[in-house]
This record gives sequence, C-alpha cells and structure tokens, in this order.
Amino acid sequence: SGLVHVKNPHLDSMEEDVLYHLDLGTKTHNLPAMFGDIKFVCVGGSPNRMRAFAQFMHRELGLAGDGEDVADICAGSDRYAMYRAGPHGMGIPSISIMLHELIKLLHHAKCRDVTIIRIGTSGGLGIKAGSVVITDTAVDSSFQPRFEQVVLDDVVVRSTELDKDLAEELLACSRDIPDFPALIGHTMCTYDFYEGQGRLDGALCSFSSEKKLEYLRRAYDAGVRNIEMESTAFAALCGLCGLKGESCRFHFL
Repeated sequence: SGLVHVKNPHLDSMEEDVLYHLDLGTKTHNLPAMFGDIKFVCVGGSPNRMRAFAQFMHRELGLAGDGEDVADICAGSDRYAMYRAGPHGMGIPSISIMLHELIKLLHHAKCRDVTIIRIGTSGGLGIKAGSVVITDTAVDSSFQPRFEQVVLDDVVVRSTELDKDLAEELLACSRDIPDFPALIGHTMCTYDFYEGQGRLDGALCSFSSEKKLEYLRRAYDAGVRNIEMESTAFAALCGLCGLKGESCRFHFL
C-alpha cells in the first residue's frame, strides 16, 4: 500500500498522540491536511543549514514568493525546526527522538511511498576532499551492519541496510552536476565525536597515533568511506517502518 508503518500496537488505543519535540499532535493539528502530500523528506543536523536548504528548494521548485519567509512549523519547540525539511541535531539519541516522531507524523498524515534522505557533513576516509558519500550500508564501530538498541534490559540488534536502488539513482543524478564528485560506500556510525572516531584532540585519549591509523586502515579495508554519528539509527528505523532511506554526506577534509 506504500503507507508508512509504525511498529507500536499501543498507539491505536491512545486518545491523542502528542509529538512533543515537534510541537504537533493528532488532536491539535490536521496532520493529513498539513503533510498528506509529502513524498520526500530531507533531514539534517543544523537548523540554519536546513532553513537555507528549504529556501534553496523553494527557489528550485519555482514556488510562489522568494522563500525568505519560510515558516518553522515546529516554532513552539526549541528541540527541532521544520520547514518541510528539518534538522535532527547531533548523534544517535537526537536523531532517534526526531525519527520516532517524524515517522509517526507521516503515519498519522497517511503519507504514501515516502523517501527520506539524510544530508549533512562527515569525516572522509581515503577519499578526495569535497566528495559526497552515498551510503549503501551503515556499519558500527566494529564495521558490522547493525544497530544495537537497549530495550528495557535486552540488547536488540537491527539491520542497517539502506535502499540500494535509491543509492544508485542518486549516484546517477550526481553525474549530471559538474565538479560534484560522488561515490557509494559504507558509512561508519560512532557514539562519540572524539574517542569513538579515533581523534587525538579530545579531553581523553587512551591510544597512540599509530593505533589510530591502524584502526582507520582496517575500516577502509572493510569498505568504510566516511564516519559520522547518526547513520545506523537512521537506517534501522527507516527499514523497520517501510521508508526508502538514504544518507548523503559531504566530506570536508
């Protein structure tokens, strides 16, 4: 049917579903009227960056007005912002909260055949600066395609495969844009910006530069081409709820 699935039987018995962090709810807002026509969702980590992206898309699609006055749909909350394209903050806990409520929003709005694309920046591994990595599989810090979520006191392991056809479609699109190097590869997701990514400049560091380089070489040999902190949760939640998902990350250095 193409509908967005939620895997929570308790929602059916709730009189109202309040999406706390989005400042939206099934009783206070007509979600099908507001969002029922949505086919593509783009999410990113920075409110300012996503506002600029929403303005850019407004111009590219030739919509009325100049796009400078795009409204923040979630203005009543200081957790996230939404301009029909919204930021999810940094790291797995932040993107997980946003995705739970976003997926419920799409479900309540009766959206069909939705594609969700995560855009942002990352650290590259053995690739040219300025490249865009299109993720085929998100892997954890042991280079395994899995997302481990503690539910009560059980460790639940979920798949992190992303839509391969969508990845190839995005790669084909990139070929039409000059000076836009793109490639498909694995994305490694860590729980931390410093020690988790092998950085030597954090408040704590328990390894040598040689050990760091040896670890990154093993990551590269395992197919990892960039490192960030959200992709495994993103891939797992999209896959479980029937969303075509993809992550595209720009590599600075």
